[in-house]
Amino acid sequence: MKYFPENPGISLPKENGNTMKTLYTAEALASGEGRDGNARTNDGKLDVALASPKELGGNGEGTNPEQLFAAGYAACFHSALRLVGRKERVDLTDSAVAARIHIGALTDSEGFGLAAELEIALPALDRETAEQLMHKAHQVCPYSNATRGNMAVDLKLVEFAA
Repeated sequence: MKYFPENPGISLPKENGNTMKTLYTAEALASGEGRDGNARTNDGKLDVALASPKELGGNGEGTNPEQLFAAGYAACFHSALRLVGRKERVDLTDSAVAARIHIGALTDSEGFGLAAELEIALPALDRETAEQLMHKAHQVCPYSNATRGNMAVDLKLVEFAA
C-alpha cells in the first residue's frame, strides 16, 4: 500500500525564506501504538519494532524514535564533516560522531522537547582545524539546519591531535 503520492523534484519553501530542491525523499510509516508499534520504510530496508524506553515507563524491548534520531543525526553530521573535510583537503582518518538525543517535558508549555549533544572525534587534526571543521559541518548538515532555532544542539570536540 502506498501512503505518499509521488512528487519528485518538488521545491519546498523553508521558514527562513530559502527554498530547497529535493534530491532524495525517504518514506517511512509508523503504525501500532506509536512509540509501542512498528516503523518501516517503503523500500523495506528498515523494519523495526518500537518500544518506549524503561525511563519513560515502557518495556524497552524495541528501539525508540530518539535512538533513530540519534543514529540519523550522527550519520548525517559525520557525512557533513567528511564533505567539508574533503573540500578543505584535511586528514579525516578515524573521524567519528556520536549523538545523544534527550527528550523531556517542556517547562514553559505543554508538550515535550528534544535536545542534542554531538561528540565529534577528529584525531588526525589539530584542535583549531578540528573546531573550524566542526562548525562548518554544523552549517552544512541537513539535521543541524532542520533543528537550528528549534532545539538545543551542543557540539563537543572530544578527540583531536595534540
